[in-house]
Amino acid sequence: MDNDKALQEFKIGIYRNQNDNPDLINLGLSLLESGDFRQRWEVAKLFPKLGEKIVAPLLKILENDNIEVEYRWFIARILSEFNDVKIIIYFTQLLQTTEEEELLSILAEGLGKMGISAINSLDTLLKTDETSRLLAVKALAQIRHLDTIEPLLKIVNDSNPEIRAIALECLGSFHQKPLIPIFTQALNDPVSTVRKEAIIALGIQSELTAELNIIQNLKPLLYDINLEICQQTALTLGRIKSDEAIEELGIILNKETTPIELKKAVIKALNWTESPQALNYLKQALLTENLDICQIIISLLGTQKSEIVRHRASQILIDFLASMSPMSQHPKIKQEIAVSLGELADETAINCLRTLANDPNKSLQLHAIAGLKKAVNTEQ
Repeated sequence: MDNDKALQEFKIGIYRNQNDNPDLINLGLSLLESGDFRQRWEVAKLFPKLGEKIVAPLLKILENDNIEVEYRWFIARILSEFNDVKIIIYFTQLLQTTEEEELLSILAEGLGKMGISAINSLDTLLKTDETSRLLAVKALAQIRHLDTIEPLLKIVNDSNPEIRAIALECLGSFHQKPLIPIFTQALNDPVSTVRKEAIIALGIQSELTAELNIIQNLKPLLYDINLEICQQTALTLGRIKSDEAIEELGIILNKETTPIELKKAVIKALNWTESPQALNYLKQALLTENLDICQIIISLLGTQKSEIVRHRASQILIDFLASMSPMSQHPKIKQEIAVSLGELADETAINCLRTLANDPNKSLQLHAIAGLKKAVNTEQ
């Protein structure tokens, strides 16, 4: 019987619930051993339906390191569907002995899938060599359960920066105030990937940092040697939204020496705050001679949701247009203003769009008419 016919017979047996038929198990094992990737994939999806009795024969295959890696990979994938302590222990042991990357990956993923019952095994693995610790922390990061906090805290100062970074990333998903000092301490880590995860974690948990002096810890990172760290710090300050955070962002935005890519992140962060103070900094930055910066500010001003802030954003755009500065009269800028005014859709925006709809520039006319339609429909 060729493999396609065998696969069809296997599927029929599963659908007919012939789970006690030993020939069905043997047929599935045969397909897993000799089938192509597609056939193996389909068998692996259905095999768990045969129940716990398949665990023992599958573990026997998995422990044989002379067997083809892809075959063992599929066996591990099937076993990960069972929340069985024997599998958790064996996966944990195999993580320490196998050198096959593909197999290591599916074992770590499987432990994560098995969930809480795997945590104690993984905690033990954290006390071993660096390779095993790395795989264990990756599995713990997939489980994302409160019970993983304690083992993760044991490795936030690990000698391997990748382990530190993964532990911080995972801990950042738990909104726990006692974790804030852990993230704050990691802001001083010598490795940028670790600092970045700490910054992101503080941004995610910004509502927990209100009474803590986190801004003072973050400020130096706006001037970090790594530009990506500077950008991520700006975004985190935007999530914090305090007056102090906004002030720091405003200072950075209007410094001539600030790199353009950092300014873009700062503009996005200020826009998130939906604060009148932030809008003032964005208004000031419109005076720049950089076309990209102006376009980004104008586009983001059009995304404001609060009615009061929308009115202020409209007025900033209209005032900028009326300033007759060289940048405000650039065709692309005027078109971007028309689009944003259409999004803001307040009365002052509509009046300005009516004027722009009569502009001699045909392209601007079309943008203004489209903006006007958008604004009128929104108002209705």
